[in-house]
Amino acid sequence: MEMPFVPNEGKNLTIETEYGKFNRYPVKTHVVMKGDDLIEMCDKYVKDYIKEGDHIFISEKIVAISQGRAFPIDEIKPSKTAKFLCKFVYKTPYGIGLGSPWTMELAIREIGRPKIFFAAACSAVTKLFGVRGVFYKICGTKARAIDGPCDCTLPPYNKYAKLAPKDPDKVAKTLSDHTGVGVVIIDANDLGVEVLGRSSKKIDIDFCKKVFGDNPLDQSRQQTPMCIVRPCED
Repeated sequence: MEMPFVPNEGKNLTIETEYGKFNRYPVKTHVVMKGDDLIEMCDKYVKDYIKEGDHIFISEKIVAISQGRAFPIDEIKPSKTAKFLCKFVYKTPYGIGLGSPWTMELAIREIGRPKIFFAAACSAVTKLFGVRGVFYKICGTKARAIDGPCDCTLPPYNKYAKLAPKDPDKVAKTLSDHTGVGVVIIDANDLGVEVLGRSSKKIDIDFCKKVFGDNPLDQSRQQTPMCIVRPCED
């Protein structure tokens, strides 16, 4: 079936990498809500278009949302600790990360106070020497994938904070078994790419990062949280 998908504004459909040349087809979906079935979404939006050799890349955000791991910020009551620690987090234009009391509170609940305090102490020391990112390195993927309210995010999630998806490898494997192609759960923005889940360890992490290095899905209001990645034909 002919692919009806077009690149997002300002993004390229095709990318050349050391692994070859690939097309990335952004898939527009409905606004995902808690309880949505990702298998049903694959059936509705991508199943008719995939073929052997494809991969389905899925934004970690919709996985977390469907699992009920996104929360309205007015339902999160930040502790004094969260309000204090978030002041020292570096904020970027591409996501608030743990730089809000709501997201820091979620991090404390998810990761635990001891590790959060240890990471914060190490970060404070290393920043004196011009080294950034130590906090996230210590707290790991669960901390890096936490995100909060942002004006550019699709409503109603511009007023939400969310955790990382639960069991992303398992989710990817389930979707892969259903669709018959490899599935990757990814956290991408204009600063970098994190691979949170793969349906198989045979899917190379560096390949995933290179093929999504320019963030073809963007992270604003495009409403394209899924992507079909296909090798270009000679």
